[in-house]
Amino acid sequence: MNINKKFEKILLAVGVMATFFSTTSIAQDNPYEPIQGEWVELPNGRTWGATSTVYYAGNGNIWVAERCGGNTNCLDTPEIDPIMLVDVDGKILKSFGRNMIVWPHGLHLAPDGNLWIADARGDAERMKGHQVHKFSPDGELLLSIGTAGVGGQDKYVFNNPNDVAVSENGDIFVADGHGAGGNNRIVKYNSKGEYLMEFGETGSERGQFREPHALAINSEGKLFVGDRHNGRVQIFDLEGNHIDQWTQFGRPSGLYIDGNDILYSADSESNTGFRRNPGWERGIRIGSSITGWVTGFIPDPNQGYMPGTSVAEGVTADEEGNIYGAEVAQKRMRKYIPKTYRGEPRRRN
Repeated sequence: MNINKKFEKILLAVGVMATFFSTTSIAQDNPYEPIQGEWVELPNGRTWGATSTVYYAGNGNIWVAERCGGNTNCLDTPEIDPIMLVDVDGKILKSFGRNMIVWPHGLHLAPDGNLWIADARGDAERMKGHQVHKFSPDGELLLSIGTAGVGGQDKYVFNNPNDVAVSENGDIFVADGHGAGGNNRIVKYNSKGEYLMEFGETGSERGQFREPHALAINSEGKLFVGDRHNGRVQIFDLEGNHIDQWTQFGRPSGLYIDGNDILYSADSESNTGFRRNPGWERGIRIGSSITGWVTGFIPDPNQGYMPGTSVAEGVTADEEGNIYGAEVAQKRMRKYIPKTYRGEPRRRN
């Protein structure tokens, strides 16, 4: 046997074993427990809508967006702010975005402190949606990319953009195309919103996508794409060159990478309708964005086959070890806290 071929087989075996242990043994090691009941009280008797996105804001606070009490069109409830800043105790500190966003999807807090949100549906009649928006922390609209209310595929035309991420130098990455039949591309802009390039197309080969649903960037300048319908995380450099693909983080609906390069992957669809990713448990997987090792798992309490999405679709974490899951089907914002271990809080690695 050729020595290189033999070495490749050894590496493949090691990779398979790593994936096996990271997806089975950790299922019994869940160092988190949920806060029971609703810990965020919405104002004026308002009820939660589908909640697909959450992002850590610093100082113990989180940014969260919900779909205005339902899961259809926020423009139909123009008095409701879909974007909220929530403190560690569940108090709403500020809110904004009313009558501006059709269907809030991915959130991202940029290095400059401004907040981005992807509006993943369009309303042609009211000429809104199919865009990504940049807001100041006080809710001032600073920049929009995409043609309002128009779906398609061009340099400045999206079709239901899923998420947005901003690199340290201000370059903007947009994951374009909700649903497996969407545009299935990543579009890159400079800090002024000027088109630079794009990469990706529909398919299941490396560098192709079937619903790039989530984005995150780690300290090494690697772009992580939650390629949801393909059941994998794909990794690129910031010029769009493919580096690797990982399946051990499940079928990712949401991704978040913290300041310690810990990767959080919210898998809300494994083993659901049409037998998506059968044999995998849904839940939040926690591991290293550097090595790919999965070190923790918060399982979906709804075990077994489900007809649709279940529990966290969006995910984030704070410095105290708390994890937050944004839930679409359950229409809630869930908070997980570290369990105690021998009388002391058990923190993540």
